[in-house]
Amino acid sequence: MTSMPGMVALFNGSGGIASLLVGWAALFGADPSVGAVTPFTAVTVFLSVMIGGVTFSGSIIAWAKLAEVMPSKAIVFAAQRVINGALLGGLVVCGVFFALDPAPDTHLFYAILGLALLLGVMAVIPIGGADMPVVISLLNSYSGLAACAAGFAINNNILIVSGSLVGAAGIILTNIMCKAMNRSLANVLFSGFGAVKTATKVEGEVKSIVAEDAYLILEAASSVTFVPGYGMAVAQAQHVVRELGGILEANGCEVSFAIHPVAGRMPGHMNVLLAEANVPYDQLLESDDINPRMPNVDVAVVIGANDVVNPAARDDEASPIYGMPIVNVDHARTVFVLKRSMASGFAGVDNPLFFGTNTRMLFGDAKTSISALIAEFK
Repeated sequence: MTSMPGMVALFNGSGGIASLLVGWAALFGADPSVGAVTPFTAVTVFLSVMIGGVTFSGSIIAWAKLAEVMPSKAIVFAAQRVINGALLGGLVVCGVFFALDPAPDTHLFYAILGLALLLGVMAVIPIGGADMPVVISLLNSYSGLAACAAGFAINNNILIVSGSLVGAAGIILTNIMCKAMNRSLANVLFSGFGAVKTATKVEGEVKSIVAEDAYLILEAASSVTFVPGYGMAVAQAQHVVRELGGILEANGCEVSFAIHPVAGRMPGHMNVLLAEANVPYDQLLESDDINPRMPNVDVAVVIGANDVVNPAARDDEASPIYGMPIVNVDHARTVFVLKRSMASGFAGVDNPLFFGTNTRMLFGDAKTSISALIAEFK
């Protein structure tokens, strides 16, 4: 599951390059008796090549960020939006001239191909790691739209219908994800995430805790909320989390799981992990549902989550993630944060939660730490 988001990005890229090649091949497959490619076919070929190229190169960049082959933070520079606008404008102009005189071996076609691939790279590099789930969803939609255009290019109804379904579903999911991130769809489409901001430096004293002391607090708790994140996936700790939840319930404790829509690296990442561990579905609560209850939660257990519980998104206007809805774990009576180290999250932003007066850091592998808590209960 830790590699699955990157794999999904590569799948999106594969769909994009396949549609690009199908559109390209449609130029060579024109009926000689008819003569030149019709204007309609030329337009669909242009769309399949343009959208497919953007999807392919953009997905490769998304994969590189997810796999940490390249920095996950937003890569921005002066006049970036102007350059992206010029690339898109150049594509449209080339597309118009190509539709007037379509040919598979002209410089115009190769210009479209190159501009599309370059635009895909430029569109994704200014998007930071915290927004990758939205990017994956958007690129999934692009791959569907490219397939739909390729279907029109080769007159294949199945490809048209399936591409339309993927494109529409991807746009709907992207819109849902944007609302969860407090972003607009226009921000995503025009790389609005790449704003240059520097979060306030966080300083303070970290208070650590050991499993034996954490057990005493959990044993006396009447309500516990688990907040899973990517760290749970890395440690493969979902099964021991489920076991600890069962033990707490048997001890008379109310157990719930706070699921942020963009926790992890792709949409539904945490839901899939917890479903694999057979966590009851009615215990999974979205941020909007759990936040009003958080002041009455005795212990909030954060398992490898970082950006989705970062109070800076709520309080620090200088933070790159400011405005993003979070799980308000800092409002709980006690917070346990399970992490390997004090390293920042995928967005590269310091988290003031770690220095909170009601926060205790339980350092180590999440699976090992929770197994130690289970051992204490037993």
